[in-house]
Amino acid sequence: MPNRYAVILAAGQGTRMKSKLYKVLHPVCGKPMVEHVVDHVEKLNVQEMVTIIGHGAEMVKAQLGGRSHYALQEQQLGTAHAVMQAASMLEGKEGVTIVVCGDTPLIKAETMESLFKHHEELAAKATILTARIDDPTGYGRIIRNEKGLVEKIVEHKDATEDERKVNEINTGTYCFDNAALFEALKNVSNDNVQGEYYLPDVIEILKNQGEIVTAFQTETIEETLGVNDRVALSEAERIMRTRLNEMHMRNGVTIIDPANTYIGTDVEIGQDTIIYPGTILTGKTFIGAECQIGPNTEIDTCEIGDETVIRQSAAFKSAIGSHVNIGPFAHIRPDSNINDDVKIGNFVEIKKAVFGKGSKASHLSYIGDAEVGSDVNIGCGSITVNYDGKNKYLTKIEDGVFIGCNSNLVAPVTIGKGAYVAAGSTITKDVPGEALSIARAKQVNKENYVAKLNLKK
Repeated sequence: MPNRYAVILAAGQGTRMKSKLYKVLHPVCGKPMVEHVVDHVEKLNVQEMVTIIGHGAEMVKAQLGGRSHYALQEQQLGTAHAVMQAASMLEGKEGVTIVVCGDTPLIKAETMESLFKHHEELAAKATILTARIDDPTGYGRIIRNEKGLVEKIVEHKDATEDERKVNEINTGTYCFDNAALFEALKNVSNDNVQGEYYLPDVIEILKNQGEIVTAFQTETIEETLGVNDRVALSEAERIMRTRLNEMHMRNGVTIIDPANTYIGTDVEIGQDTIIYPGTILTGKTFIGAECQIGPNTEIDTCEIGDETVIRQSAAFKSAIGSHVNIGPFAHIRPDSNINDDVKIGNFVEIKKAVFGKGSKASHLSYIGDAEVGSDVNIGCGSITVNYDGKNKYLTKIEDGVFIGCNSNLVAPVTIGKGAYVAAGSTITKDVPGEALSIARAKQVNKENYVAKLNLKK
């Protein structure tokens, strides 16, 4: 197998997006478009990947990091000019180079692999990824000869009546013999209305040299969708969301209403889990088997065990065990670690806390910056008072503790193993194990108070 290289075109600003965010950084299913492309290219075993950056260069580099080399296109003078910026890294090397646009997030690794293989099997100097479309108006047509090789690419405005009937179009993704590509780029002219250097001109140059130029057709036009505005962005989102949901359902996940379920590209879900409508799953989230998630639940970058139920709640960047019951209307904030058999009930907020096996906070509580042991019961309305206006402090609640309703645990404080805190207490000092702590004002009843009050009116 010859060496493989990749050039990703990601230099354009994308003025039609009408956004401060550069085009290729707009997300589809929670991930920037260019990162989708990089993800797929990485599966092709390329020896070197070069991303052509321009507008938003530093932001693109920050997003992709060390996954790619970079070449800067300071002036956007066309697609051929963009590829030329990679010459210092790729020129003269033997192998095959794929050129793909950073605004085509739907293209699959399998399609690009097939494009490579088709190119290599035919010993072509260039191979165009094509697609068939019902209405090809405005697209460049692929004109093949009797052997099925590419004779030329004809733009719509230049096509004859017969050529306009051809519905096979150029998608803008190519494979090239690498050495031939960079030699041909030197001969590309900008003698056109826009004064730019266009990559399809390389095809004509290679044809005039008698080289083999072929085409490989995709199964669906959807894969080749280039995102140039918000309308196309929403269409890419719809297509990818459908693709992802179908993948999970075929893998044994029940999605009650796929049209109202949003699952990111890096989410993994176990068999026999049920996803209810209005659920949003993003980031590197893992959900175990036989869970129930939703309705109207948002989970981002969490690891969730088996047979856990999360209803009408939100969870972010946390670990949640098996046989856990969360919600409705709970909020699991980042850096929380909820162990097995825990119950987090309605209107409970957990933040940067460890929650031990079998513990419960059934309703209306805030547990922040805390270490909660196993088999702890936290009563309604109880909170860990973790912030003094400047610093955060830790609350430790050891195994088997019972916290009565409406209690305030003022950190830093430790509630010892098996201790009880009476309802309505404000605890400011450590409570020994097995002790009962009562910290509330003495009740005073003033008899006949109302009658005396009425006499003063």
